[in-house]
Amino acid sequence: MPVVTLTRLAVSGEVQSPVLPEPHCQMPIIQKLRKLFAGYLTELSGYNLMAMLLCYTILSWIGLMLAGETALIQPERFFYWLVVTASTVGYGDFSPSTTAGRAWTAGFIVPAGLSLFAITIGRVGAFAVHHWQKGVKGLKDFQTLTGHIVVIGWNDTRTLHLLELLLKEESLSKSGRTIVMAGDSPEENPMPEKVHFVRLKQYTDELELNRTGLARASCIIVDTPEDDITLTCSLLCYQLNPKAHMIAYFNNERLSQLLTHHCPTVECTPSVAVEMLAKSAADPGSSTLHHDLLSVAGGMTQFSLTVPENTTDHTVGDLLRPFKAHFDALIIGVLPRAAKTIEINPTVDFPIQAGARIYYIANRRIHASEWEKLISD
Repeated sequence: MPVVTLTRLAVSGEVQSPVLPEPHCQMPIIQKLRKLFAGYLTELSGYNLMAMLLCYTILSWIGLMLAGETALIQPERFFYWLVVTASTVGYGDFSPSTTAGRAWTAGFIVPAGLSLFAITIGRVGAFAVHHWQKGVKGLKDFQTLTGHIVVIGWNDTRTLHLLELLLKEESLSKSGRTIVMAGDSPEENPMPEKVHFVRLKQYTDELELNRTGLARASCIIVDTPEDDITLTCSLLCYQLNPKAHMIAYFNNERLSQLLTHHCPTVECTPSVAVEMLAKSAADPGSSTLHHDLLSVAGGMTQFSLTVPENTTDHTVGDLLRPFKAHFDALIIGVLPRAAKTIEINPTVDFPIQAGARIYYIANRRIHASEWEKLISD
């Protein structure tokens, strides 16, 4: 009968393999605890890590106290000894003197401290690297900066040259203003040790521009790849910080006139490449002359000086000789206070009052503190 039953089951396909008992595969309790503890430490937050360090410190002190280590539990000695021991440096200047103290140190303080010490150092290092990468990739905010220069736009080598010139100008003037470059390119800060970098998604996004600290900037330079974007961005920047000295570069002079109409204090700088070609054709060497006057690499360069407040009125003739005698400088233009047009090559009787800006050629910048030397003659 059993044979017939097995045969029928075989024919019907219902024969199943006998179920064997599963082998015992339970992990030892120590391995489970170690795995659990490692996973917990991996996902440990900063606050939990601080709590564990505090608990570790308290338990270490209590254990040493119960072990009779009166010398080690003194505050001025305990924290030093705990850090040295937990980091396994072990100078040997202090050590437990009792059997219980040595057992507590070997069984708890060193193993637990070494783990926490390694995790803490790793977290600090990871935070430092993350903070550095945010700065390099333009993810940081600089809204707390004040009186800095913001350069908006990226035009490859032209922007790099502009940043280098700005750094040299700030070095010569000794103003110490920080430079923040903001653009949709490149991927990383092109000059990480010299300027700050903010990676923008859009040039016309107010929230993005605020990351540069635009509202507190003293100077804003807008030079984007497209003139229409430069116009829109300049209008937004003027709205966010109308008191800043703003400069916008345009290839299309019509757009620069439009911006000046709506924002009269914005200094629009048009492209003068064509004009320089024509001037050099008529007067050879003109392009080299203008380049040298704008260069800050050395030699005679164009600078400007604002006449200090509470000073007496003078004329250009009064200052020509002092400028030349004391600083070997030549006055080439004067912008009266509240005026919009610079008087080029002014006459000797042209008035110079407080708040006026004097443009001159010299081999170094004349500071406002040196004004008394000019008017003392």
